[in-house]
Amino acid sequence: MGKKQPNMNAGAAVLFVIFSLLFFILLFRFVSIQVTGEVHGQALAARAQQKYSNEKVIEAVRGTIFDRKGEVVAEDTTSYTLVAILDESVTTNKNKPQHVKDPEKTAAVLAKYLDMSESDIYKRLTKEGAWQVEFGNAGRDISYKTKQEMEAEKLPGITFLQDSKRFYPNGIFSSHLVGFVEKKEIDDQKSISVGKLGIEEAMNEELTGENGSINFKSDLWGLLLPDAEEKITPAKDGDDIYLTIDKKIQTFAEDAVERVDKEYQPKKILVVVADPKTGDILAMAQRPSFHPSTREGLDQSWHNEIVETPIEPGSTMKIFTLAAAIEENKWNPNEKYKSGSYNVTENSVPIGDHNNRQGWGMISYLEGIQRSSNVAAAKLVNEKIGTDKFREYLTDFGFDEPTGIDLPNEAVGKIQYQYPVEKVTVAYGQGSTFTPIQLIQAATAVANEGKMMKPRVIDKIVDPNTGKVINQQKPETVGQPISAATAKEVRDVLGTVITGEHGTGKSYAIDGYEVAGKTGTANITENGKYLSGESNYLFSFLGMAPKDDPKLIVYVAVQQPNIDQYYKGSIPTSMIFKSVMQSSLQYLNIKPATREKADSSPIPDVTGMEPGEAKTLLESKGFQTVVIGDGNKVQNQLPGGDIVALEGEKIIVKTSGAMTYPDMTDWSLRDVMKLAQLTGVKLNKAGSGYVTSQSLKPGLPIKEGENLIVQLETPLQQFEKSLKKPEKTEEVGG
Repeated sequence: MGKKQPNMNAGAAVLFVIFSLLFFILLFRFVSIQVTGEVHGQALAARAQQKYSNEKVIEAVRGTIFDRKGEVVAEDTTSYTLVAILDESVTTNKNKPQHVKDPEKTAAVLAKYLDMSESDIYKRLTKEGAWQVEFGNAGRDISYKTKQEMEAEKLPGITFLQDSKRFYPNGIFSSHLVGFVEKKEIDDQKSISVGKLGIEEAMNEELTGENGSINFKSDLWGLLLPDAEEKITPAKDGDDIYLTIDKKIQTFAEDAVERVDKEYQPKKILVVVADPKTGDILAMAQRPSFHPSTREGLDQSWHNEIVETPIEPGSTMKIFTLAAAIEENKWNPNEKYKSGSYNVTENSVPIGDHNNRQGWGMISYLEGIQRSSNVAAAKLVNEKIGTDKFREYLTDFGFDEPTGIDLPNEAVGKIQYQYPVEKVTVAYGQGSTFTPIQLIQAATAVANEGKMMKPRVIDKIVDPNTGKVINQQKPETVGQPISAATAKEVRDVLGTVITGEHGTGKSYAIDGYEVAGKTGTANITENGKYLSGESNYLFSFLGMAPKDDPKLIVYVAVQQPNIDQYYKGSIPTSMIFKSVMQSSLQYLNIKPATREKADSSPIPDVTGMEPGEAKTLLESKGFQTVVIGDGNKVQNQLPGGDIVALEGEKIIVKTSGAMTYPDMTDWSLRDVMKLAQLTGVKLNKAGSGYVTSQSLKPGLPIKEGENLIVQLETPLQQFEKSLKKPEKTEEVGG
C-alpha cells in the first residue's frame, strides 16, 4: 500500500501538467480569436455572415438593337445550359436517383439532342472525381423546346441552368455592321457576354448594362430566417440601340448580293446604300459574310471591308476630278483633246485609255468622261486644275481622314502624291487607296447640293426602363467642297454617262428614273504586283437617283467574278445596283419621273413635191426624213400621208431616178423594213435591237430583188462590245 501511493502521486502530477497545458493553449487561442477575429487567416465574422447570408445575382438584360423603324435586329432571349450531376452523394433516395446512374444509356439519349458524339458524351459522364460536368458549346444555348424534350426523357442527374442567348432573327443581315456576341469565361467560372465586331463591339458598354443582386439571411440549412430583411439591388438593363439601317432596304441588298454570289462566285461583293441628305447608312452588305448566331462563315471574313479595307477606287474617282474641274471653272465640255495616251513628263510611262491606248481620236471632254477616258481625267488635273489645287480638293472631299463612322477599326486609305505620275493617276482612281465609306461620304457632296454629310449608322440610344432617349444622333455636315451649282452640273454630266451615246454606264439605266453615276474598274494587287487575267479586277459603280434630287446613293463593288471576258464585269455589278436602287426607290415611294408625251400629228402627204421641199415640210413637223433616189419628184413615202405618228418618226421618201443605200447604222428593224418595202429589196436580219452593220454598203446602188442583210445588236451588247481588255495597268478605266 505504501508502494502504490508514490506512483499515484506521480501519475496525478503528469495529468495535471497535461491538463494545464491544454488549458493554457485553449485560453491563448480564445484570447487570440477575440483580439484578431480570425481563424487560420480567415475572418470569423465573414465566415458567419457567409453561413447565414445568401446573395444571388440578378443578371442585366443586354440591350436590343433595332433598325430605324423599330424592327428587332438583335436581342437577348432565354436559353439553357445542360448540366450532368455525377456525385452519388446527392442521391438520398435510391428509388429516386439524383445523379447519373447509367452513363451509357444517358450518353445514347443525349446524343440525339446534342451536336456531340455518343462516345464524347460518355467520357464526360464518367469523368473521375467530378461532382458535375457541362458539355461545352454543344450543351449551351439550348432552346426551351429542346429542353422540354430532353426533360421528357426523365434522365437521372440531368438538369439545366437558365441563361440568356443573343438572338439575330434576320440571320445573315448586315452581319459585319451588327456584329455578334460571345461568352467570355471569368475567374470564378462564370461567363459574361462580350460584343465582337460591329455595333455589338463598338457599343458593348452601353449594351451590357449592370447586374443587380438579392441578399437575404438564412439558417444553417439555407432556410430563410423569420423576419429576415431582404436587400435587393435591381439590375440595370443595357441600353437599346436604334440603327439607321432600314430592314427592307437591307433585305433588298442581301437578296441581290446573294443572287450574284451564287451565279458569278466572286471573291468579294460590297454594297452600301446611303441617304445623301443625312448621311444615314440604310444598308450595308458584303460577301463573304457570316451568320451571327452560329458564326458560320466567320472564318472567311473577319473584317467589315466597307469600313476597314482601303481599295483603289478606279474610275469612280473621276466623279471628284470632274467636280474639282467644274468648281475651278476649268471645265469646258465641248473643248477637244487628243485621246489615247498622255505623257505627264517626258520620261514617264504614258497614261493610256482603257481601249489599248487607241483612244477615239480628237474628242470633247464631255465625251471623254462618258467614255471613262483616263487621258481626260489626267489632263484635267495636270493642265487645267493643277496638281497642288487638286490635292486640296482631295482633302476637302475627306480622303485624308477616316469618316468617324460609329463602327470599330475604321481604316483610312493612302494618297500617293509624291511623283508627277502619282499626282495624275489618282485623278482616275489608280495608285491611291480609299475605303468605300470614304467614297460614300464624298459622294454625298455631289448628291446634296455640295454639302458633305458624315456617314452614320446609329440613330439614337434609348433607356429600356424609362423609354427616355439618352443620345439622339443628329445628321452632321462635315464640309462643303463644292457649290450647289457645281453639284448639279456634275450630276448632269454623270447622267450622260448613263444616257449618252458613248456612255459606259448604259447598263445601269433604270426605267422611269434618271440615274447619275460613274463606273469603275480597278486593278487587284497581290504581293505588290497587279494581277493579269480577264476577271482579276474590282468592278464597281457609284450612282445616285433621281438625278435632279437624289434620295439615295448606292455603291456596288464586285471583285474577281467568274467571267470569261473583261467587259462582262459590268453585268453582275449592274444586276445588284439596278435591283437595289429601283426596289428601294419604289419602297420609299419615290415616284418615277413623269415623261412628257411626244407630240403626235398627221404625217403630211408629200408625194409629187420636190425632195427638198418635202424634207423641209416633214422636218418642220418633227419627223426625221430620209430621201432615197436622185429624182426631182417624190413618188412614194412610208409611212403614208395623213397617218398619225409620234414626233421623231423616221419617214422614208422615195423619188424618181437612181437609188443608193443610206447609212442605216442605229436604225431600228422597223425603219429598215420601210426601206425594203419601198425599194423592193429582200431583207434578212441577224440579231435584235439596232443596226450595227449592213451587207450592202452606203452609196451602193439599190437593185430591186437583191438580198440585204443587216446585223442588229441591243444597246447593252453594243456597250459591252465597245470595251476591250486593257493590256497595261495604266489603261484601266470604265
